[in-house]
Amino acid sequence: MRILLVEDEHRLASIVKKGLEEEGFAVDTAHDGEEGQYLAEVEDYDLIILDVMLPKVDGITICRNLRQEKIKVPILMLTAKASVEDKVAGLDSGADDYLTKPFAFLELRSRINALIRRSRQEVTPILAIADLVLDPLKHNVVRDGRNINLTPKEFAVLEFLLRHKDEVVTRTMVTEHVWDYNFGGMSNVVDVFVAAIRRKVDRDAQTKLIHTIHGVGYKISEKILVVSEVEP
Repeated sequence: MRILLVEDEHRLASIVKKGLEEEGFAVDTAHDGEEGQYLAEVEDYDLIILDVMLPKVDGITICRNLRQEKIKVPILMLTAKASVEDKVAGLDSGADDYLTKPFAFLELRSRINALIRRSRQEVTPILAIADLVLDPLKHNVVRDGRNINLTPKEFAVLEFLLRHKDEVVTRTMVTEHVWDYNFGGMSNVVDVFVAAIRRKVDRDAQTKLIHTIHGVGYKISEKILVVSEVEP
C-alpha cells in the first residue's frame, strides 16, 4: 500500500517513514503543505497522513481542498493540539481520523490499517485465495499450512496482487503502489519480485495461482488461464 506523509518535522517524518517501510508500505514524504497538496492531487495513494501545522498551507486547508476536489483517499490528521475543538475542526474538514502527538508507532500502524480496511469495506484484514492466506497485521503468509518467508517488498507485491485477485494488474500499477515517488530502479523490477514470489508460493503447489499476462502484467487467480505462462 502507498502512503503520503505530509510532516514538516524532518526527524519525525524520517522515523515514521522508516517504520512504515519496514511494515511493507511505500511512503512518499512532503515537508510543507504546498508540496503535500500537489502530491495528493497528482498521485494515487491508499492513505494520507497529514500534519495540521504546516508551512505554506496548513493541514486543515489541504484536507478541505482535497475533499472539495472529490479526492476520497482516507486522511489521518496528526497534530500537537489536543483540544476537542481542534479535533472537531480536523474531522469537519474531511479527515477520517485524528492522532495527537506524541504517539506510539503501534497505534499509528493500527489506525492506518483500520482506515485502509474501512475504505475498502473489508470486514477482516485477512486476504486469501485457495489455500494461500496473507495477514497484513501479523505480516505472515501461509499456503496449505506452510509458512512462507517473504521479504518486505515481496510481501507488499503479493498483498497488492491479493487485493486485486482475479484482476489483471499492470507492472506500472504494482510499481506505483509498492515503491515510492523517487523510485528509479530496474525497469524489470516487478518481474524480478514476482518471479521470486512465484518460486516461494507456487513451486510445490498443485494449483498455480500467480499468472503472467504477457504484454500486460499479472493476475492472481485459481482459474486456469488459456494464455501461455512462463516465468519472467
